[in-house]
Amino acid sequence: MEQTLSRPEASEAIDDLGWRYLLGAIRTSVPVGSLKQGVHVATNALAVCGDDADQHLRVDIRPGRVVLTLQSLEHASVTTCDVDLAHRISRAVHEAGLRTEPEISADAPRSVQLLEIAIDALDVATIRPFWKAVLGYTGEAGADGPEDPLVDPVGQGPAVWFQQMDQARRERNRIHFDVCVPHDEAPRRVEAALAAGGRLVSAIRAPAFWVLADGEGNEACVTTWQGRDG
Repeated sequence: MEQTLSRPEASEAIDDLGWRYLLGAIRTSVPVGSLKQGVHVATNALAVCGDDADQHLRVDIRPGRVVLTLQSLEHASVTTCDVDLAHRISRAVHEAGLRTEPEISADAPRSVQLLEIAIDALDVATIRPFWKAVLGYTGEAGADGPEDPLVDPVGQGPAVWFQQMDQARRERNRIHFDVCVPHDEAPRRVEAALAAGGRLVSAIRAPAFWVLADGEGNEACVTTWQGRDG
């Protein structure tokens, strides 16, 4: 029977396969030499997933890589079924002479990641309908309350979530990016941002997130799944 997994359980179950846990999903990249080879990888992934594909698998095919994402659409989280599918897909990819990997090496273009946009709000329930309408977004399965995050129903755009504020903060921007990266990629990403002229605003909540800012004070957070339990 399909069971929802905690963040640590999901991460541990797929880490050695070259997948990483990101924002309630597991994701990997398969480097390929052509778009044709990428389509072949996607076809094999679809075949091994069988009837579970439509409710769990998402594929992004590019000439240099195929990004595979697994998440139960019914539960909007990682389940035992997703872990089983990750094992099956990785096995099929390896049999084809390729590999599943998170692309966290120094020479990779960038790691697998997911982007969120965070909006500071004094009254989340009042502004959320505007963002839902203007973006054409919806709530996740089982999470469409007046203060819940919004997601792109076709999975192309970044998620949007609302940060509750007690009072307006005029001294900083009120919209910022959250860049969710693999837990073992985060330190390198933070170091790169600092080396590029950024500054560390806060690491109090690390490794859940590091708050960074550019030279003019515009903020972004590098986030991971770690540090969010217990």
